[in-house]
Amino acid sequence: MTTRPYVLLSVATSIDGYIDDTSPDRLLLSNEADFDRVDQVRAESDAILIGATTLRRDNPRLLVNSARRRDEREARGLPPYPLKITITRSGDLDRDLKFWHHGGDKLIYSPDSAVPQLRERLGDLAGIVGLGASLDFEAMLDDLGERGVRRLMVEGGGTIHTQFLTAGLADEIHLAVAPLFLGDPDAPRFVNAGDFPNGPGNRMTLAEARTIGDIAFLRYLPKEKVK
Repeated sequence: MTTRPYVLLSVATSIDGYIDDTSPDRLLLSNEADFDRVDQVRAESDAILIGATTLRRDNPRLLVNSARRRDEREARGLPPYPLKITITRSGDLDRDLKFWHHGGDKLIYSPDSAVPQLRERLGDLAGIVGLGASLDFEAMLDDLGERGVRRLMVEGGGTIHTQFLTAGLADEIHLAVAPLFLGDPDAPRFVNAGDFPNGPGNRMTLAEARTIGDIAFLRYLPKEKVK
């Protein structure tokens, strides 16, 4: 039986739970030391996943930035960059996004209906996998397991995090809390409304809490995942 990857959700929020600043002069929530921590987690992952909405909004490269960490990956027989993944329902992805033109291999998951549009738009910039009539996250994890992905880092956004958590598919959460309030009703949050297994009757376990400069770093595990 194929082993699904260990799923780690990574997010930085304000104290009031927002994950992004929608002002023209966008505020970065993390500090340099926390960005370095995230770079280490990326280097330890086999694949990194980001949702299409976040991809279009933030236009990230999504790389392991440290040359030393890339060298260490290659010394272990791994490619210098983890597999980069996005998931889209509509197939509306621009071929000029930085995501496609930096780093190593890329992979897209979508409903079967969006596959022809993606192939026409992106050509050979990424592998494309249809998941059937809808975005089946369990089928996606099964496919990643068959591809040898053992550790998957999910960097958002809120819709993607919500879907992993409500389906009980997250093994770990890394939450970096910045010491500020955004107070912006238009900014996205860590998660959207949903029916979460880890509600009041099934609290998660706080496995780690430490400060990184002015950031509070919290690592949570769902109780059923604790050994």
